[in-house]
Amino acid sequence: MTAPPASPRPLLSGASRRWIRVLPWGVAFVLCVALLPTTIQVLSVEYGMNGGLASALAVAQAAPLLLAVVRPLHAWYVIFAADVAGALALLAVDFDERHLWPFPPMEIVGYVGLCLALGLREPRRTLLRVWLATAGANIGLGFVAPHGTSAGDALLTILSGVTLVLCGALRERYEAQRRLAEQETISEAERGRRTLLEERARIAREMHDVVAHHMSVITVQADTAAYRHQGLPPDEQAEFTSIAATARESLGEMRRLLGVLRNEEAHGELAPQPGLTRIGQLAEATARAGVPVEFTAWDADSGADVDAAVPEAVSLSAYRIAQEALANVVRHAPGAPTRVSLSVSVSSDAEADAPRLTVLVVNGPPPRPPAAPLEVGGTGHGLVGMRERVRLVGGVLDAGPLPDGGFRVAAQLPLDSQR
Repeated sequence: MTAPPASPRPLLSGASRRWIRVLPWGVAFVLCVALLPTTIQVLSVEYGMNGGLASALAVAQAAPLLLAVVRPLHAWYVIFAADVAGALALLAVDFDERHLWPFPPMEIVGYVGLCLALGLREPRRTLLRVWLATAGANIGLGFVAPHGTSAGDALLTILSGVTLVLCGALRERYEAQRRLAEQETISEAERGRRTLLEERARIAREMHDVVAHHMSVITVQADTAAYRHQGLPPDEQAEFTSIAATARESLGEMRRLLGVLRNEEAHGELAPQPGLTRIGQLAEATARAGVPVEFTAWDADSGADVDAAVPEAVSLSAYRIAQEALANVVRHAPGAPTRVSLSVSVSSDAEADAPRLTVLVVNGPPPRPPAAPLEVGGTGHGLVGMRERVRLVGGVLDAGPLPDGGFRVAAQLPLDSQR
């Protein structure tokens, strides 16, 4: 079964302001109320037409203006036929030569109002057909003009053509702007999606080094087990050999996977991945660039400094989060006092004895004048990269502006190896 066609929407129904949405109905109502009695009066009194016929023509020429708000082309069929019928009916009436014919003034006003609705709704081809029909009727009636032709006989053709052209151009301009806005919205969404995918691929390339290191250790331990432990039974030696072969095969598969993720813009991926021990150096480099940075690292349980005995994935994520946060300080708040802290504690709202690493970067408002920036380009994709790295290790990220004009980035990364 096919869905029923959607009902046409009124003119300007998509406008943001209510008075604009109501405007077409108001204009149509005013024209209908004003033209209905005026047409009856002019046709019956000025032109001498029969009162009943004048009333019928007035209703057919004015009432469809209300329909024009929703279906202007349907209203045009009725009004155009009524206008032509009224012109033919006036041929049987002996009216003064000074009166306009074939279309009296009130019919011209109503027809121009109808052309406004047509221009704002119908496509260019339909508007051309409407104008050609109007001009053709005007020219055809001119051959039977009771008092000869005059310049005023073409008034309806001229005014309707101008109205259709102006309103059609206005509608096409609005449609072009709407499509441009939609395209910009789609492009922005695509840019965000591409940024997310690029950051995920970048994180995956970095995580490859971490996993490859562990697989290499497994391979070496399995290969050397027979030399480190004398007297291993043949079955156990065969099992270690199988483990080493499986680990080497896994490394090969990971290299092929990395080849898919690698791109031309990826540089420096053969270097060792940084970790917690490099965050202090990062803070010192930022301080040398003119940003006062205070760095602290401590363990809440032991009271000692945070050491590097954390999972490599967490250590790498912590470094990248601090790096991106400090880069944002340099770019957006140069010279602002900044505090970087690392702390290890036991989570109170998670499983019992679940340790977590907290990375906190807080900066105040920038001073005046600003200092020179440390970096021109970013190291990642800002908050998108931070959220992806935190999500990778099952942590939580809280980032946002502070009331005093500064900014705060806080990441809690679980140290549980099962996560």
